[in-house]
Amino acid sequence: MSANPRNADYPIDPQFLNRWSPRAYNGAEISEETVLTFLEAARWAPSAYNAQPWRFVYARRGTPAWDSLLGLLNEFNRSWCANASVLIVVLSRTVMLPPGATEVVPAPTHSFDTGSAWGYLALQASLSGWHAHGMAGFDKDKARTELNVPAEFSVEAMVVIGKLGDKSILPEGLQAREVPSPREPLSKLAFEGKFKA
Repeated sequence: MSANPRNADYPIDPQFLNRWSPRAYNGAEISEETVLTFLEAARWAPSAYNAQPWRFVYARRGTPAWDSLLGLLNEFNRSWCANASVLIVVLSRTVMLPPGATEVVPAPTHSFDTGSAWGYLALQASLSGWHAHGMAGFDKDKARTELNVPAEFSVEAMVVIGKLGDKSILPEGLQAREVPSPREPLSKLAFEGKFKA
């Protein structure tokens, strides 16, 4: 990538434009401390009632759990994630214990809150010179079974993190897409007063 083609409609910190989700990774080794730094950033995300519903199961390349997590991905995602440095399964607790309560109740914002934690993780990875890519293409039921995920947790997504590699390692169709993706104009996404179709 020679230049970032993204432009903001309004002034924002450049980190939001610089973070993107590539698929070409170079297989760089990542330390556990680095992974935990990304997860530390996620830990500080906001959540309703400070319930902190997010949980993460991770495996670094070359560790015993790597093949297990890689095997959860669908064939397409497995093909390009094989060169990544770490895989993370993102979970969220669907119930919570509100302040002063003695019994758990449904947590209606568990996915929303966990999405915030993923955003913090992705930004910290980007600020640290790494790239994170979130994915839905994996076997959630298999993840639940193989990772011993309790019933009160939702299996939300998987994340792959690595150092940017040469896009020539990707299939030709993906090479053309290996650039920071654009966004819809803010005017199509945010409305004052009422929703506009």
